[in-house]
Amino acid sequence: MAEDMPVLILAGGKGMRMRDYSDTIPKALVPIGPYPVIVHVMKIYSFYGFRKFVIAIGHKGSMIRDFFTNPDSKEAKEWRDFEIIFSETGEDTNTGGRVKRSEKHLGDSFFATYCDGLADVNIRKLLAYHMAHGKAGTLTAVHTMSPFGMVEIGKDGAVTAFKEKPFLPGYINGGFFAFNKKVLDYLDDGCVLEEAPLRKMTADGELAAYRHEGFWTAMDTAKDVDRLNALWRTGVMPHTDFRGRPPWTHLEE
Repeated sequence: MAEDMPVLILAGGKGMRMRDYSDTIPKALVPIGPYPVIVHVMKIYSFYGFRKFVIAIGHKGSMIRDFFTNPDSKEAKEWRDFEIIFSETGEDTNTGGRVKRSEKHLGDSFFATYCDGLADVNIRKLLAYHMAHGKAGTLTAVHTMSPFGMVEIGKDGAVTAFKEKPFLPGYINGGFFAFNKKVLDYLDDGCVLEEAPLRKMTADGELAAYRHEGFWTAMDTAKDVDRLNALWRTGVMPHTDFRGRPPWTHLEE
């Protein structure tokens, strides 16, 4: 059954660009509203019926394990029906190595994603697309925001408008992968998933992109945490050209 497909969440990194938080807790546990960011990611998948999670842990991994296994947690009902497996993948392992080291938990097909990427992506449609093309892997291609606001200039040189950090027209890798086990042939213990493995899959014609035009953001810095918490409180992400819906809104419909 498709619902048995595991979701591998890469949650072992050190979060070096947001050390105001990650010096004390792992990036996966940084809160957005009442939940750690990893729980928001898990709820995206569980909304579409996927509740088996393999969490690849490393840096401060014991804190992630303790969070989900604490029977006294008041939020535990939010993942009571999740099956959670912890994959110990090492303190300094790269992303591809974390996937490779989790191989025994993954089966013939699996999802993979980051612990800090949020989107209103339709996981069922992603899976259907992946199954239809038959390649080893599918990444979700998304538009990223410009790091700067944009100035629009008329023909006479006059400034006509300012745009707050608009979305750029090109695509980047937004995570939310779907893989067949063949992807594991491209990985070794020390590789970075986003580098040589994806390039080799591309050269072999084994990688496809699912275009997602809605909401997507990554929580890479302390400013991103602030913006996401503002989005949780108000429904508006300040200083951005916001598009789509916050990833938690469609989960409540």
